Amino acid sequence: MTTLDANQDALTVVERFNDAWNSHDLPAALALTTDDCIFEATAPAPDGARAQGRTELAAAWQPIFTDTTSRFTTEEAFAAGDRVVARWRYDWAGGHIRGVDVIRVRNGLVAEKLAYVKG
Repeated sequence: MTTLDANQDALTVVERFNDAWNSHDLPAALALTTDDCIFEATAPAPDGARAQGRTELAAAWQPIFTDTTSRFTTEEAFAAGDRVVARWRYDWAGGHIRGVDVIRVRNGLVAEKLAYVKG
């Protein structure tokens, strides 16, 4: 597999993952993660909460998926091997934030999602 193919594969996985988020389909998003996936949230400052594994991910993500007014819009994304960097805007009723995710893909699944916001 060439580097370009690896980059495209990682981007494709992240696109499917983001589609699950915007469809508010928590089971689909979780199915696209590894058993030991790590998520670092944007809050609380300074480091954000950390969740590992699908049970902890489900608990951390449930409030976001429940809010059907919310939506992530990818402003730009690129891959370098198994890593994807995505700039995004997150909108909900009454507000928005902008940020960046650094995502690692392993065996076609999201293995790590580290989120950062402008603040």
